[in-house]
Amino acid sequence: MPWTHLLLALAVVAVWGTNFVVIRYGLDAFEPLAFAALRFAASALPWMLFIRRPAVRWRTLGAFGVLLGVGQFGLLFLAMRGHITPGLASLVIQVQVFFTIGLSMLLHGERVRTYQIVGLLCAVGGLGLIAGHVDATLSVLGLALVLLAAFFWACANLVAKSAGRVDMLGFMGWSSAFAAPPLALLSLVFEGPQALWTGVQHASAAAWAAVAWQALGNTLFGYGAWNWLLSRHPAASVAPLALLVPLFGMGASAFWLGEPLPPWKLGAAALVLLGLALIILWPHARARWLARESLVQRD
Repeated sequence: MPWTHLLLALAVVAVWGTNFVVIRYGLDAFEPLAFAALRFAASALPWMLFIRRPAVRWRTLGAFGVLLGVGQFGLLFLAMRGHITPGLASLVIQVQVFFTIGLSMLLHGERVRTYQIVGLLCAVGGLGLIAGHVDATLSVLGLALVLLAAFFWACANLVAKSAGRVDMLGFMGWSSAFAAPPLALLSLVFEGPQALWTGVQHASAAAWAAVAWQALGNTLFGYGAWNWLLSRHPAASVAPLALLVPLFGMGASAFWLGEPLPPWKLGAAALVLLGLALIILWPHARARWLARESLVQRD
């Protein structure tokens, strides 16, 4: 991978990681569901006027939009409104990898591998360590909401996979149009008729910058650039860099929000990241080792 492409990949994971701090700032101005509705509305409009609709079924776009918008980000924003810190949220949400594997096994009959079991046990150990430190900055509700958000993210991953190789920038923009209306409706029902309107009326420039960052930085730039890289390089070269997302998330939260990083939190992060690393890196490491052994035997 050329160094310019590597820098682009690092920019994407930095945006995705620091985005958890941006979410925290946005939640100071907007109610969670209203904020999520604005995020996806800004991701869809006016970009749908300039980006061609990808060649996928409407129901695929709709399913992905609802699962990602309402399921993942709606629940994530609710959790981050006083129930979990941004740094921990950026770490726990990564268990979507294990949910994705589990759903693939359940729905497509994929066989479980030993390294996947070991990786899962490491991640479960990390989550257990987190659950054992419930306090004013982390509630059981917050942990449960982020885990449920990770599950819906995994469901969205399977929908995106079923769409095949498509223009992901267009896919994200057009699917966002299906996320905004149900989020706005849920905000109307659960947060009150004035939640969205009052937030819009009184939001500061910083609050609108948080909305713009969600739409332009996290969604359009992040997913667009990431899938551009995946189209030009092997997944084994690109995907492992996603392990840096929680490192950026926890580091940014500690730097800007003063989130403490006690030993138990660092230990939990190490276990979860170790589990993720085993899942992502082991197949490629094993393939390289077998290829090297084959060359040695030929010589």
